[in-house]
Parts: sequence; structure tokens; C-alpha cells
Amino acid sequence: MLLLVDVGNTQTVIGVYEAAGGSGEYRAKWRISTNKVDTADDLCAKLMPLLHAAGIGVDAIRRAAIASVVPFLTVSWQHAIAKTWGIEAIVCTASAATAAGLFEADYPRPSEIGSDRVSDAIAARELFGRPVVVVDFGTATNIEVIDGAGRFVGGVIAPGITTGSQALFQNATQIAVTGVGVVDSVIGKSTAEAVKSGVVFGEVGRVDGLVERIFEEMGGACPVVATGGLVHTIGGLCRHITNICPELTLDGLRILSEHVEGQE
Repeated sequence: MLLLVDVGNTQTVIGVYEAAGGSGEYRAKWRISTNKVDTADDLCAKLMPLLHAAGIGVDAIRRAAIASVVPFLTVSWQHAIAKTWGIEAIVCTASAATAAGLFEADYPRPSEIGSDRVSDAIAARELFGRPVVVVDFGTATNIEVIDGAGRFVGGVIAPGITTGSQALFQNATQIAVTGVGVVDSVIGKSTAEAVKSGVVFGEVGRVDGLVERIFEEMGGACPVVATGGLVHTIGGLCRHITNICPELTLDGLRILSEHVEGQE
């Protein structure tokens, strides 16, 4: 089995993938809060009960891959995996993905591209073809653009829906904290409804507008794949999103790991 770890600023997504006869499936997936000071021992203490509860034996894990935007936790996860399984986890970076033949960037400084964006680009290109656009709803709303030649050519990084709404709640004293959720109408009939509408449909309008401008610069439309923690809340409301793929980042890690193993 393959252990996949996507470390974000707010949440960490963990998946265990089991290959079977050329195809495979996720045996388990978890989304836990990211603690940016967790040590390797802390991570082991969190991971072991999850594996046990899912009926996955510790000795079943044979490979591991990590995408992380928190450098301290990149090292912690590497140490935790080495300590538990004695294996060296693959760390997703632009250079590692390029060496595997899965990533090409028309970008001045590819080393600046976050590992989550690299992993998203790998999966989107392999699973949905080229050109393709990825929208990742997380702490930040990331948009990745892959052109017709399969090259990562850039994108957009904007405050995520939760990040933006928290700023509103902190700075507007008469607006109570309201959770992000489905709303029936853009026109809110109460302050709470108005806030939910602004948060949800504001993000929808922003994403639609950005994607339309991207299409203009690309010279035409293409598939738009959505992923991230809030994809089910926002993705289906966006006019230009054609596919919703909650596991896209994990899939990118899986594809990278399989290619690296095939090259060894």
C-alpha cells in the first residue's frame, strides 16, 4: 500500500492507496488539522490510531509520498515515515516531478511553485488531458494553468473562502461568525443569510471571473477541475468547473510515486 500525505497550512489530507491488478482504490482517507510544530513522534501518535481504526496493518505500507507547504512538517513527516517503515518518502517538488517526466514549467523560477500545485498539475494533466485548469479550494484558492503542450504556465493565488470570511468576522464588529454553507438565494433576508451569500457566491463569482479571464489569455476554453476541502460547497456552483475531484492532490502524489518506482 502507498501512504500519501498532503500537508496544507490549515488541514492535512492523508490517504492510503492499494493497487490491485493494475487498478487500485483508496482504502482510507482522513482530513486532520495541521499543527505546524508537530514532531515525528507527534505525527506517529496521530497516524497509528487512524490506520488501526481502518483495519490497515502497519506493515502493509511499502511506499510513501508527501506534498507539503510547511517546511518543518515536511521534515517531520519524512522522519516519521522513516522511523515507522524504514523507507524514504518521495517529496513532491517541481524538480522531482520534472525528473520523473511528469512536469514541465514555462515559469521563470519553478522552485517557487508549491508542492500542492505541482501535484495538482501532475494529476490534472494525466487524468484530464491538456490544456486544463485546476481550482484548488483551500486556505488559499489556487488556480493552476496547464497549456496545450502540457506545461505549467502559471496561475492565481487568492485568499481562500475561509481565510477571507475570518477577516470579515474579525474586523466587522456587528457581524457574527457564520459558517460556510449552502445558501438558497443570493439575496439574503437576514444578516446571517447575507453574510453566507456574500462568502459563498462571492467566491463563486471570483472563480468564474478569473477562469473567464484565463480562457481569454489562453485563447479558448478547456476542462476545469476543482479540488480542495471546500470543493463540494463551492465547486458545483461555478459555471466553468467541469469536473470535481476531491482526491486530485493525492492522485498527483500517487502518480509521481508510481513513476519514480517504475524508473528505479
